[in-house]
Amino acid sequence: MIDKEVAEPVGGLKKLVPTGTCVLIEGMLAETPEGTKQAVELKARQVLHLGPCDAATYPMAKKKQSMEFLREKAHLRARTNTIGAVARIRNALAFATHTFFQQQGFYYVHTPIITASDCEGAGEMFQVTTLLGKVEEGNQLAAAALPADELQQLRDQVTAQGVAVKDAKAAAAADKANTELAAAAKAAVDTLLSLKRQLAEAEEAALWVGGIKRTPTGEIDHSQDFFSRPAYLTVSGQLQGEYFASGLSNIYTFGPTFRAENSHTSRHLAEFWMIEPEIAFCDLVDDMRCAEDYVRFCCQFVLDRCMPDLQFIVKMIDKEAINRLQHVASSSFTRCSYTEGIELLQEAVAKGHDFEDKNIHWGMDLGTEHERYLAEVVFKQPVIVYNYPKHIKAFYMRLNEDGKTVAAMDVLVPKVGELIGGSQREERLDVLEARMKEMNVAVDDAYLDLRRYGSVPHAGFGLGFERLIMFATGIENIRDVIPFPRWPGNVAF
Repeated sequence: MIDKEVAEPVGGLKKLVPTGTCVLIEGMLAETPEGTKQAVELKARQVLHLGPCDAATYPMAKKKQSMEFLREKAHLRARTNTIGAVARIRNALAFATHTFFQQQGFYYVHTPIITASDCEGAGEMFQVTTLLGKVEEGNQLAAAALPADELQQLRDQVTAQGVAVKDAKAAAAADKANTELAAAAKAAVDTLLSLKRQLAEAEEAALWVGGIKRTPTGEIDHSQDFFSRPAYLTVSGQLQGEYFASGLSNIYTFGPTFRAENSHTSRHLAEFWMIEPEIAFCDLVDDMRCAEDYVRFCCQFVLDRCMPDLQFIVKMIDKEAINRLQHVASSSFTRCSYTEGIELLQEAVAKGHDFEDKNIHWGMDLGTEHERYLAEVVFKQPVIVYNYPKHIKAFYMRLNEDGKTVAAMDVLVPKVGELIGGSQREERLDVLEARMKEMNVAVDDAYLDLRRYGSVPHAGFGLGFERLIMFATGIENIRDVIPFPRWPGNVAF
């Protein structure tokens, strides 16, 4: 509440009311009478700051805006109630993550963003290179390249001159007293050396294609690059996490990861955040328990810290958000083997459930629709599916005694599907090497060193932070739970 006299020093009430105006006001905060819309009111005494806004050009109208429109105005969308609530919940979940792992004795490890390894084996990685900055210089070198036929002629001249040198040397050796033959031999050698220098320069110039140097076999010559080898933005901190877990016992990473996947779905981003703990002396049972405890802790943390924002979410976005968080925070997660899960899905198809992919069979990779059906329809709560077929999981997951499955697990939750993926890692060197050979995978020798020198049983998991926020808020599109989303064709702001 601002009286006319209070507003007068800043130009009157008309300066304070346009949407988008920034004000800092000093006054008396009091509860409003029962039955009024707002819970409190501020009776202004003084306007300390006024940041005017031209309502005619301000793009954020007072009416409700679509999420698609807000993504186009990402620099302003934090001012909206929805994005503001999501941002505060995101902050609370980040704080909850550090609180949980620190209380459990884990060490926070900063793993590198630039890496030479592909932890996921997907090959969809952003490459880091300085070669493109040298294209102009490379084009100048390439300009000196000879046409292919002239380059071959030069090679033929070197070959012919080599024969001439051999003959001249033989003649000079046969008549050592003949100074003319000796001089001719020397001249032939000088000509050969000159031709070889020309050929070397021509072949070097021929390696520059499109301003980038190639190897003789046509591949990019990364010895010219910043790191002298291919380098990428990381898709996971697991590899380095395992290294530190072998020394510190229990660690976790929490940082940005990147995937150059040309996906435009509501579940994928090119840049997203991952939480990845690695736990020494840990098997799959312990790994599942840690994942469950972490998710339940986060749910309770948000309930304790963000109730006003959650109430807004329930009113405007997802009416079941608070109930869902309360249910997860207070309930134990169901355990279900992959084989049991397949049987449940097959029963659903037999009873007429209309999956998009109805070909349910042992050995298939579960889709989001299958994961959500198990969590939302069958169990009506989070469920941990474990012991997956080895051929659909990564080489580093521990092979079970049956020889067909690996000690892998996924935490499936309503609204999202897979929230966490994890496994017990293969600590047996011979089994790991056999799995790598079987799957035609090569890794840095350092990874094998962990098994050669004091191998330790260990396990871990990865959680996509944005999916946790989607689960907590009911927001449907992952682009709306990260401040500045990156997806194919979009790197604005």
